[in-house]
This record gives sequence, C-alpha cells and structure tokens, in this order.
Amino acid sequence: MSATAANAEANGAGSSGSARSVAQRLGLKPGDVVLQLGEDDDIDATVVEGVLAHCGGELADPESDDVVDVVLLWFREGDGDLVDALVDARPQLSDGGAIWLITPKAGRDGHVEPSDVLEAVPTAGLAQTSTVSVAPDWTAMKLTAPKGSRQPRR
Repeated sequence: MSATAANAEANGAGSSGSARSVAQRLGLKPGDVVLQLGEDDDIDATVVEGVLAHCGGELADPESDDVVDVVLLWFREGDGDLVDALVDARPQLSDGGAIWLITPKAGRDGHVEPSDVLEAVPTAGLAQTSTVSVAPDWTAMKLTAPKGSRQPRR
C-alpha cells in the first residue's frame, strides 16, 4: 500500500472497508439509527457512506419525531450559534445516545475554535467525552448528556 493510500485509510477515506472503520471509531453499532444535521456541499461523503454501510439502512428524517441513537452534527464557523445547534440536535436523541459534533480541522475553512466548543457544550447541557479524526479535513467530538442529567423514559 502506498503512503498516500495508507494515509487516506487512516483518515477514513478510501475503500468502503476503511469508511466503515470511521463508523467503528465513532462507536456506532449495526442497527443504530442516525440523524444527520448541518450537511452542506463541503461534508466528507466517505464519513456518511461509512456510517450507512456500518449501521445499515438510511439516515433518519430530520422532520420526523423518531428517536435516534446518534446525531451527526456538521458545524462550521459562520453556521450560526453553536449552543442553538446543539440544543436543536438533542430532542430526538435516545437516552444514552450521542451527538458527534463534526467541525473542520484547524487551518481549514470554517474551523471552530476549541474555546467556542468548550463554552457551548456545557451551556447546551452536554459533556464532551472524546475526539477523533474522521476525515482529512474533519474532526468529530462526542457529546453526551452528563450521566446525572439523563431523565428516565416514560
């Protein structure tokens, strides 16, 4: 394997097998219901393809009231208020579900300053648990409701 191919695979690009590994790095399981928000022309399609290939099915309809296991929230500087975007991503999220906040890496157009994320996450009632590289231009931060704040479903 060439150095370029190895780098693309390490970053989640390339073959469908490596794209699926992005979903595995995100901790997704087959059968997880995934909602995508904030998509635009600049998103990395291999991330979405990998998630769909690994989880099966299709992305959840953002207009429905269906409960989802995971929200992929693509967000860039200039997309508006991050707290509002995070709060808007929560209503459909299942107990124990996660929001993956996907932002451009440092030096890329639309990069979101880490200090902005650190300020917005607790304000939205979330906690950051991990960060992974999902594509050459994108980083994903896993956000969950703090354990003490999760409400039992009725």
